[in-house]
Amino acid sequence: AAGIVEGIARILRKSGVAPADVAFIAHSTTQATNALLEGDVARVGVVGIAGRFAWIARKQIRFAPVELAPGVPFAPLFALCTTAADDIERAVERLIECGAEAVAASAPFGVDRPLAEKRAVDLAAERGVFATSGHDVTSMYGLRARTRTAALNAAILPKMVRTARMTDEAVSAASIGAPLMIMRSDGGVMDVREIERRPILTLLSGPAAGVAGALLYENVTDGIFLEVGGTSVDCSAIRAGSPQMRPARIGGHRTMLRTIDSRTLGIAGGSMMRIDATQIVDVGPRSAHIAGCAYAAFLAPEALDGARLQTFAPTAHDPADYMRLVLHGGGTATLTPTCAANFLGYVPPGAFAEGNAESAGRGFALLAQHLGGTPETQAHRILEIAAQKIRACIEALIEDYELPRERLVLVGGGGGAASLVPFVARTLGLDYRIARDAEVISPIGVALALVRDVVERTIVDPTPDDILRIRREASDRAVSAGAAPDRIEVSVEIDTQRNRVRATATGATALVEAAAHGERAEPEQRAAAARSLNVAPGGLGRLALTSLLTAYTCGRDVRVVDERAVVRLALREATLTPGTAGVLDSVLRDAMERATQFGDVGRSLPSVYVIHGGRIADFSGLASIDQAAALAAEEVRGREAGDAVTVITVPRVA
Repeated sequence: AAGIVEGIARILRKSGVAPADVAFIAHSTTQATNALLEGDVARVGVVGIAGRFAWIARKQIRFAPVELAPGVPFAPLFALCTTAADDIERAVERLIECGAEAVAASAPFGVDRPLAEKRAVDLAAERGVFATSGHDVTSMYGLRARTRTAALNAAILPKMVRTARMTDEAVSAASIGAPLMIMRSDGGVMDVREIERRPILTLLSGPAAGVAGALLYENVTDGIFLEVGGTSVDCSAIRAGSPQMRPARIGGHRTMLRTIDSRTLGIAGGSMMRIDATQIVDVGPRSAHIAGCAYAAFLAPEALDGARLQTFAPTAHDPADYMRLVLHGGGTATLTPTCAANFLGYVPPGAFAEGNAESAGRGFALLAQHLGGTPETQAHRILEIAAQKIRACIEALIEDYELPRERLVLVGGGGGAASLVPFVARTLGLDYRIARDAEVISPIGVALALVRDVVERTIVDPTPDDILRIRREASDRAVSAGAAPDRIEVSVEIDTQRNRVRATATGATALVEAAAHGERAEPEQRAAAARSLNVAPGGLGRLALTSLLTAYTCGRDVRVVDERAVVRLALREATLTPGTAGVLDSVLRDAMERATQFGDVGRSLPSVYVIHGGRIADFSGLASIDQAAALAAEEVRGREAGDAVTVITVPRVA
C-alpha cells in the first residue's frame, strides 16, 4: 500500500495532474494467481445443501483434492445438509469449528433458487468468516464445476479482500476521489467492491492487461500478442479485433471462469543458456534475474575484460549446466537472448531492450572460445532455440483460431519484446511491430480497459423474452460495477448445442466518459482504419453511420471507427444496410434474410450488428431472426423514429 501511494504521488508530480482531476484509476494484480500457485490460501469449508436432490449433491458437491501446483494440494472440508434453516446453521458451525477460514455454499440448481446458498453465506458472515456461493461466481448449470469454482473463490477471498481494502485506502490517502477499479481475467475491469464477492475473476488478469493494451492502444485486428518479460512470454491470439477466450483450468480441472487464452512459456529476454562441453543445449527456463546475473549487453565493454566462463546451478533445484561469466572486477554476468539480439542487430534503435552490441560481442567471443565456432553462430543458436519454442506456440494459436496468415501481425509488448519478436517474426515470415511504450503496455491496458460483466444461463430453446431478460441483467451488472449506463454495449451469444445463452456487457465508467478526449479529425480516424486494414488511407471508402461512428471500407472489409479514432469493430465480407430506428424491424429482417446461407446442414443465420448513436450492438450467434428483432427493438428503445441506424451482416457458412 505504501508503494502504491508513493507511485501515485510520483506520477502526479511528474505529470502536473491534481489528484482531484484523476477520472479513472485501476490496477491489475497477480495476487490471486500467485496465491493459488503457491498454496497461500485459506482453509475452506464447503456447505453442500442437498434438499430433495441429495443424490446429486453426494456425487457432485464433494470433490477430490485439487493440485494447485506440484506438491500444493487444495482439500476443502465438506458438510452436507438439507435446506432447513437450522440444518444449514449447524453445517456452517461445524465447518468453522473444524477450522474453516472461509465458507463456500453450493446447492443443486442454486442458480435458479439461491436462497439456501445465501442463508449459508449470511450465517458465516455473522460469525466473522468470509463466505461465497456457487451462484455468486457463475449463473451456469454444472454443479461439480460450479462448486469447485466457488471453493477456489473462497480460498483466496480473505487475502484478496484485505489487500483490496488496503489498496483502496491507499488510493484514498492519495486524495484521489475516483473509485478504484480492478482488472478482470477477461480483459475488462470491475469496481473494487466486487473483490468482496468474486476475487477469482482477477485470476490470470496479468496477461489480460497486456492484451487489452494491444487491442486498445495498437488497434490490432488479426494478430498474436507476445508480452515478453525477463523470465517468460505470454502469447495471446486476437481475431477480428477480439481476444480469444477459454475456460480456465486449475490443477487440470475445469472451472466456470472464462479467461483470455494466454499461453505462458518459460523463455524470454533474460533467459539463461545451458551448455555442455561442445554446444548450447537449451535456453531457459531460469532467467538472469533469478540467478542474480547482469546482462552482458547492459555492461560497459571493459567490464568483460578478464572475465571467465563457468557453469553453475542458479538454484538448488536446477542442473549445474547454466552458463555465467565471472567478472574480473567482481560480480557475474550472463548471455541472454537480449544480448544475442543486440549483438546480431535485431533490436530496433530506441527499443527498451537496446543494449551495447560491443559488450554483447565480447561475451559471445568468450563463449565461442569455450565451445568453438564463431561469436555470431553462438548468438544465432541462442535465438534459434528460444524462437523454436515460441514458434510452436504461435503455430498452435494460428491453427486453433484459424487466423489468416496473410493479414497476421505479431505485436510485441513488455520490456523484452525487441529481443525476441523481430527474430521470431523473421523465421515465420510474418509481419511484426513493437507496441508503443511496450515496456508499460500492461498498465496502459488496465488504464484503457472497459468495465465488463457476463451473465450466462442454460436455457433450452430460449424465447426472445428469455434473451431480453439476460441481456438486461448483464447491463445492470455492468452499471453496478461502475459503467456509464448510456454507453454500455451488450453482446449476446447463443450456443444451441449446449443450450447456453451468454450476454456480455461492456462500457466505460462515467468519470472516464466525462474526462474523455474530444473528437479526432477525420484524417486520424481514416489513418486508424487504414492501419487496421494494412492499406493506404487514400484507398478507403467512407460511410458516416451516426454522428459518432464511421465505417471505412476496403472491398467488403469494414472497420467501424469512433469519434476518438478507435477501431471499435473489424469485419470481413460485411454488408452495410442503412435505416432509421422507426423502420429497424423491417430493415433488420430483410438484411438477415439476404445474408442467410443454406447448406447441407440447413440454414445458417449471419452475424449481425446494429449501429446507433455511439453504440454497437452485437447480435451474432442467435438462433432465429425473431430473437434478433426483439433484441434490436430493446436496443433502440427511446430513440426518435428518424434517428440513423445501420445494420451490418456477415454471412456464416452453413
